[in-house]
Amino acid sequence: MIPTVHVIGAGLAGCEAAYIAARLGCQVMLHEMKPKKYSPAHTNPDFCELVCSNSFRSNQLTNAVGLLKAELMALSSLIMEAAYATEVSAGSALAVDRTLFARYVTDKIQNHPRISVIEEETVTLPENAITVVATGPLTSDALSETLKKIIPEESLHFYDAAAPIVDAATINTDIAFAASRYGKGEACYLNCPMDREQYEAFYEALITAEEAKLHEFDTTDADGKKLTVFEGCMPVEVMARRDKETLLFGPLKPVGLPDPKTGKEYHAVVQLRRENNAATMYNLVGFQTHLTFGEQKRVFRMIPGLENAEFLRYGVMHRNTFINSPKLLTPCYTMKNNPNLFFAGQMTGVEGYIESASSGYVAGLNAALTALGKDTCIFPDTSAIGALAHYISTATTQFQPMNVNFGIIAPLDKKVKGGKAARNEALSQRALSVVEAIFHDKIECHLVDR
Repeated sequence: MIPTVHVIGAGLAGCEAAYIAARLGCQVMLHEMKPKKYSPAHTNPDFCELVCSNSFRSNQLTNAVGLLKAELMALSSLIMEAAYATEVSAGSALAVDRTLFARYVTDKIQNHPRISVIEEETVTLPENAITVVATGPLTSDALSETLKKIIPEESLHFYDAAAPIVDAATINTDIAFAASRYGKGEACYLNCPMDREQYEAFYEALITAEEAKLHEFDTTDADGKKLTVFEGCMPVEVMARRDKETLLFGPLKPVGLPDPKTGKEYHAVVQLRRENNAATMYNLVGFQTHLTFGEQKRVFRMIPGLENAEFLRYGVMHRNTFINSPKLLTPCYTMKNNPNLFFAGQMTGVEGYIESASSGYVAGLNAALTALGKDTCIFPDTSAIGALAHYISTATTQFQPMNVNFGIIAPLDKKVKGGKAARNEALSQRALSVVEAIFHDKIECHLVDR
């Protein structure tokens, strides 16, 4: 009899979990409430809808998220396969056409012979079944109530935000210039420069602009407690209010972006990143916001080069919810008090698309191994995948969501000459060797789909 694994949620984590479990020979029941019901942030009926940016961030092995991508590639990840199949130019970063990306993953899942999709809202967990909960930061109220009965610890809450997208044809390229920071990779970003006077006028308009009135679900948790802002996805207006110079060290950092025609360096630079290969749409990098739509149009058109910009999508704000994973989960993403119940994705406190896919892979892998009666697989913290799993299951200070970074990866046994880049390269090479060995020794032998 083929063992069954249930996966709730068809986002990046859920689809990655479902796919690896199916490849290991399990029958997977994938529960997804779309298209019958949508969360407040979703509109696309396909799986793996990217709500915020279309960027999966750096591809470089000297960057921790670049390492995480390489590890997932070594593990034959569905999400990485889909990302590279729908890639759009983004310099040294990996960005995707979000519509094609969602369709690619959906086709793979729907056409897999051992995956059955159940299109309905899940309000209770399957009884006595091996289950991966990957419902994301906007878990439905009904399922949240069910989870409260099995999760004694208080959940973590904070805001997330999406950046606006503008029509490329309405960008003034007499002002905005094409370049990638420090000349790394293809010059596929458009850069909108500001002198000091322009920056100061923009700054004053930004910090005094009207914010949208948020829904109650965006401002408080189920118990009426005020939600807090996560540092890694902070609204640009909130960031600006911290200090007049904060944006100059964040999304408006001008360093490494001189005008290629004149060599002139600017006081501030806003970067625009392609949304698709046709380069017909660009998003404002780092401009997550919850200003009113009218204020976004007024204030963001003050950016040189965007004075006549047409907005194809305005920035929006939505709620994110996380569980207190260190008290609840193991490095396999399973409940410490229930080895048949796994969690994956942003709900666990991993922050970011690739991080979510990573947690989904580990949770789905171990759910399948459990169903098959095999030993579970723990990735060591010498790898990026393992470091994330270790962080969410053992953090000792007040738990906060975390992007992958070299700071959570176990240090090298010896010093490496050549500075930070050389050290990170060495950490990456060690990690890839570890992950490749795990795949060949502990995973590949169990795969039904080769």
